[in-house]
Amino acid sequence: MPTILKVDGWRFFFFSDEHSPQHIHIEKADAYARIELITLKVTDSYNLNSKELKKLLSLVKLNNEELQKAWNEYFKQKNID
Repeated sequence: MPTILKVDGWRFFFFSDEHSPQHIHIEKADAYARIELITLKVTDSYNLNSKELKKLLSLVKLNNEELQKAWNEYFKQKNID
């Protein structure tokens, strides 16, 4: 599970056996979200209030280039888009 980014206790990561579309998992304690990198669509979340989710979306948007680059580099050998 490569961790790509840590911000304010939030861990941004993906699993080593991921699937398309490109997305990032985010967790902190018992809170969790999964957000697609291209569309910024939240595809899963729990134990998050709207303020926290808005912050996570903002962080993904702000760091999107770095997150996509990490995804592409890690999964290049697996041909996952």
